[in-house]
Amino acid sequence: MVGDTLLDVDTDGRAEKLSPDGPVPVVRADAESTRAGGAGLVAAVAAVAALAAGGGRVVLVTPLADDADGATLRSVLPAGVELVPLPWAGSTPVKHRIRAGGQTVARVDRGGEPGPVGPLPGAVATVLAGADAVVVADYGLGATADPELRGLLTAVARRRPVVWDPHPRGAPPVPGCRLVTPNAVEALGADPGPRPDVGAVADRALALRAEWAAGTVAVTLGAAGALATVGEDGVLAVPAPAVDAGDACGAGDAFAAAAGWALAGGALPPEAVAAAVRAASAHVAAPAPAPTGGGVLVATGGCFDLLHAGHVATLEAARALGDRLVVCVNSDASVTRLKGPGRPLQPQADRVRILRALGCVDDVVVFDEDTPEQVLRGLRPQLWVKGGDYSGVAVPEAAVLAGWGGRVVTVPFLAGRSTTALAELARA
Repeated sequence: MVGDTLLDVDTDGRAEKLSPDGPVPVVRADAESTRAGGAGLVAAVAAVAALAAGGGRVVLVTPLADDADGATLRSVLPAGVELVPLPWAGSTPVKHRIRAGGQTVARVDRGGEPGPVGPLPGAVATVLAGADAVVVADYGLGATADPELRGLLTAVARRRPVVWDPHPRGAPPVPGCRLVTPNAVEALGADPGPRPDVGAVADRALALRAEWAAGTVAVTLGAAGALATVGEDGVLAVPAPAVDAGDACGAGDAFAAAAGWALAGGALPPEAVAAAVRAASAHVAAPAPAPTGGGVLVATGGCFDLLHAGHVATLEAARALGDRLVVCVNSDASVTRLKGPGRPLQPQADRVRILRALGCVDDVVVFDEDTPEQVLRGLRPQLWVKGGDYSGVAVPEAAVLAGWGGRVVTVPFLAGRSTTALAELARA
């Protein structure tokens, strides 16, 4: 991942009266969350995808100022993101949203004055040369205008997929990008309204493809999905699945990350755009992240080979302990090592799909090791939940969680429910 990283701060609260100083709401703050935005959010989304896929390296190349907000930005980057900082004379860009009842009532921006990037560390060329795909997130703060960095990206685009998410104030994409992903406003230069003129968008996408010497230009259309160029004069409409209205902030970043991940895996551009539309829709539909000031991330794990009532009871109890539940699932190879030949009974893709369908589960990640210690270091949950049959038993994950102040807890379990018993009953 290459580009400008921002510090996103959300203050959530309640507005129950107007200020006596003017007709503006008074927001009583309940919680505050802090996370990486821009290229940092793209990298964070890609890191989650890497965990879910059972592995993958995510490296973020970004300017980073030496100030207090820059230090906070470093601390909120997920453990699964490797950072290659670029020297930056300006201040850290911060977007602070103030929300009441789930709606943004004000946004305060500070820092982020555009400026030149200092001499590039040698690690930048090494990282870019070894990448399976590169995603560039341009937020108009100057990183993508650096001549040395543009030269490296141009060279990469000749050999590997480059996804470029442009910005009106940013530099144009380097020639040869596999996929460029402007939104409708960026493509047309004006707000197209709630129902964009598809013909006008298609014409502009084809013109931009030629102007940028890009393989494919995909114009994102929000709830309408995306419109992608195909060859010299074709266009492909990719509809978005219907989702309940949610927070669209970061949907474009989720789109770019998913497209890059798909292209790195060998997908063709139309396939990558379809995957990106699904990812952006899922991002909008997902519940807001738990606030860092009091929110609790809970994790639990297992094979979940045949989901039964005992599993569901544990998952529901685990979710009740916090604000978000992530389930760590053994890969097929891991299950075979632990359970023996003939297991798993269901492939990991099916097991993950079933778990994701449960209302108490917020996310699922797959791990290939015998224990989930590596994936836990990436997630850093406050709680690791085990079934009641582990009560009083030393759990190896306890030492890992202690590294960041986490704790292992057990919850009651339903006796007599097991995958082995179900499998034997089915064979009878």
